[in-house]
Amino acid sequence: MKKAVKVIIVGTVQGVFFRNFVKERADELKIRGIVRNLENGDVEIIAEGNQDELQQFLEVCKNGPKFARIKSMNVEERKYSGDFEDFRTLRF
Repeated sequence: MKKAVKVIIVGTVQGVFFRNFVKERADELKIRGIVRNLENGDVEIIAEGNQDELQQFLEVCKNGPKFARIKSMNVEERKYSGDFEDFRTLRF
């Protein structure tokens, strides 16, 4: 079953290769979507994929890379669109 989520991650997540980490995990799990830094210091992820792989992806995102410090992670389910061809890192 295909699912989609929007995730906002709060904490020390910029300047610690968080977006790169997320993209690598997304590619491994065949997740499609985007990751980008927000101006307020948070990171936003829009992700689509199979339910099982998406759940694995979210578990990995809870921890992040070595120097990330996650304070909170807000996951909001969205309607699956199928609009993404791959997973991309965006700049603001």
